[in-house]
Amino acid sequence: MSESTSDFRPTPSGNKRWLPLESNPEVMNKFVWSLGLPRKWGFTDVYGLDADLLAMVPQPVVAVMMLFPVTKPHEDHRVAEDERIQAEGQTLSPNVYHLKQTIANACGTVGVLHAVANNKDRLELPEDCYLRRFVENGSAKTSEERGEQLEVSEEVTNVHEECANEGQTETPSLDDDTFLHFVCLIERDGFLYELDGRKSFPINHGPSSQQTLLEDAAKVVQKFMDRDTSQVQFNMIALTELPQDAE
Repeated sequence: MSESTSDFRPTPSGNKRWLPLESNPEVMNKFVWSLGLPRKWGFTDVYGLDADLLAMVPQPVVAVMMLFPVTKPHEDHRVAEDERIQAEGQTLSPNVYHLKQTIANACGTVGVLHAVANNKDRLELPEDCYLRRFVENGSAKTSEERGEQLEVSEEVTNVHEECANEGQTETPSLDDDTFLHFVCLIERDGFLYELDGRKSFPINHGPSSQQTLLEDAAKVVQKFMDRDTSQVQFNMIALTELPQDAE
C-alpha cells in the first residue's frame, strides 16, 4: 500500500510534490540503507495486533510506523485533539525530534526520518552517514525549519524518487490523490509519542519504555482502527534490529 496526504496543504515555502512511498519493508530498507543506516537495523512487517503476532517481531523495536486511511472520523479527532492539547497542554520531552511535512506525498519519508532521528544514538549512525548529518544539522531547528531543510535536501529527494518507483504496487502519478497517511510512534524519555508531519507538535500517548514500545504502539493503532471501523486499510511496520540472516 502506498501513502497519501489527500488533505495535505503545502506551506507557503513551496508546493513541492513527491511520488508516494509504499508501506513495504523492502522499499523502506533500501531508502534508509542508501542514506547510511547500518544494515543491522531495518524495517519489518508487523502482521497483527495480537500478542502472538507481536511476539514474532524481532527485538529490540525502536519505532513503529502506521499507514492508515484519513477519513472524517480521523480528521474530526485530529481537530479535537489539537484543541484539547492547546487548551490543556501535555508533557513533551525536549529531546523529541519532530519534522513538519511541507511536501505533498512525503509522509512516508517524514515517518522514516522521525523513526531514525529519535533513535540516532541507539542506531549507532556512522559519523559520515547522511542521515546523521541531516538530523544533527536540524537538531536546533524548529519543526517548520526541519521541513524546509527536507525540501532542499537533494540526497533525500533523489533516494526518495528512486525508492518510490519500486515496490509491489503500481507506481502512481504525481497528480494522484488517495487517502492513506503515515505516522510514526516512538518512545522517548519514558513516554510514547505519535509523530505526524501534518500536526504542529508530537502527541504524548502516555508512559512507555523501549521494552514495551511495540505493545504500547499496538494499543494506539487499535484506537485508530476503532475510530472508523468501516475502514480496513491499516498497515504496521517496525524499525528493529534485524536477525543476522535477514539483512
